[in-house]
Amino acid sequence: MSAAGATLNLRFKRDVKPIPEADWSLLTSEAAAVKYCCEHSGMQDKAIALEIDTDAALLSKAKAGQARLSEDARRALRDATGCDALLYAEMLSLGYDPRSLRKLETETERQLREANEALEAERTKVRVLTAALRGEA
Repeated sequence: MSAAGATLNLRFKRDVKPIPEADWSLLTSEAAAVKYCCEHSGMQDKAIALEIDTDAALLSKAKAGQARLSEDARRALRDATGCDALLYAEMLSLGYDPRSLRKLETETERQLREANEALEAERTKVRVLTAALRGEA
């Protein structure tokens, strides 16, 4: 694709906020999940519609279950609001437990986790040996 025809996807991704288990019962449909995302974002619907590159009227219809956002708009909604309600609603409708959901680690994240675990193990050894040298139980 030529440089003139290329579009940049420069979407701002907000930190994802956890969805309390008590709220899972609210996520009974895609429309309910869209509504939940919007209500818990702290943003006005017009700002959300602008960020997800859709019409405010379409967003309103999606919240009411009268229309469906495109896949790109649903992903953009997650990024714009920092809410995984659409994912949770889908999982719950299929009978999956969202508590067992975890993101895949990147290679760097895995290396960092393993290094932190090894460091903590060494710190534990030092505490035990220090306590033994002091004659503590």
